[in-house]
Amino acid sequence: MTAPSHAPDVKSHVQRQFADVAANYRTSKVHAAGADLELMVAAADPQADMLALDAGCGAGHSALALAERAGSVFACDFTRAMLDQVEALADERAINSLALQQADVEQLPYSAASFDIVTTRYSAHHWQEPERALAEFRRVLKPSGVFVISDIMAGEDFAQDTFLQTIELLRDPSHVRDFRLSEWLAMLRAAGFVAEVLDRFELSLHFATWTQRMRTARSNRDMIKSLFAGASADIRRGFGLPEQISGDDFSFTIPGAVIRGRPAVV
Repeated sequence: MTAPSHAPDVKSHVQRQFADVAANYRTSKVHAAGADLELMVAAADPQADMLALDAGCGAGHSALALAERAGSVFACDFTRAMLDQVEALADERAINSLALQQADVEQLPYSAASFDIVTTRYSAHHWQEPERALAEFRRVLKPSGVFVISDIMAGEDFAQDTFLQTIELLRDPSHVRDFRLSEWLAMLRAAGFVAEVLDRFELSLHFATWTQRMRTARSNRDMIKSLFAGASADIRRGFGLPEQISGDDFSFTIPGAVIRGRPAVV
């Protein structure tokens, strides 16, 4: 008989991991701004009479950007500590059109056809069952609504994909998967969306800041750097790695994309 496991499940791991580092995401420049955030809001096109949902909202940067234009925004996240950061940022900016909700994106506590807009940014790679989340987004969206996602996208090349998942997991044990663009498009179609890719981008990351934000253990940081140092020429080009890696003061890139989906007409 197999002994019972006392290890936390994936979702509990996510909560525990991000409860300790939530404040780091409030001040993160990568999360607070970026051309992809601007494009995501523009693609959602929030109006004063619209109700929006930012799912997996993290520290609230996307929700706050939507709230500057939308009538009301629900910001939901699985981790209470993240919602505390959203509340603090909203207070700082005197934004009072936000409603906070601790919730699982795979089981949303909202009625069908409630929202004009659903967005999510840099969250989906932590979801255990993204197909269920997309089905929930489709359920809570109005027939005329729009869904916009901005996230890291694994390369279609298997080696690039494997390399990205490996460094992500070493940096953050709660990482599940960066899906490929083709996988997202297939999942969106299956969930009842007509999807279009609005942009593909390379996200520049400073190694020391990237790992400090998640409080990555030194042993894991060293393993990531060892992978970087021993990477093939194709991998080095794909991740914008410098020729020499010394210390933690260097930058590299990972691929991302912004996708917009609209409910398919049945």
